[in-house]
Amino acid sequence: MKRVLLAAGLAGCSGLAAGLAGCSGSPLQSDWERAHLAETTPEEVAAAPRYPRAADLVPIDVPRSGEFRFFVDGSTVSVGRDRVVRYVLVGRSPSGAENVTFEGIRCDSREYRIYAVGEGRGEWGGVPTPWRTLRGSAVAPARRALQRNYFCADARPVRDAEEAVAALHSPPRSANTFD
Repeated sequence: MKRVLLAAGLAGCSGLAAGLAGCSGSPLQSDWERAHLAETTPEEVAAAPRYPRAADLVPIDVPRSGEFRFFVDGSTVSVGRDRVVRYVLVGRSPSGAENVTFEGIRCDSREYRIYAVGEGRGEWGGVPTPWRTLRGSAVAPARRALQRNYFCADARPVRDAEEAVAALHSPPRSANTFD
């Protein structure tokens, strides 16, 4: 029996031992491990994409947005190896004024970050913000809608840009009710 235990110990984190021992890369993860994965995965460098073009804007349904309309530039959507969903968000007032931001959402930890702000001349400016929570009433409704209804099903990101853009073109999912 001691030899079997020694052999299993020497095997380390390979094969069945990895699944049972909870070794790095194991498919068996606790809720806490999944929620904190974003903290241990290095974030990719996010270079601002080209400025959005009207032809690439996909309208999104944003409850409680008043008369503002919101769009995502479908050509800028990406899902990095760091599992951050990145996109350009455009908010348009009834008078036509626009707010343009290049952002990212971490589905696992329910956070967002603004990487750059549109300066109206087709240029990006600003400094990336820290990661902020998507929980609570102070969150902009467009970000919450993207998190809940388009990019993060059950707190997991869409697999790739193709799936994200398909979600933008589909009716919003409202089954995701976590805060």
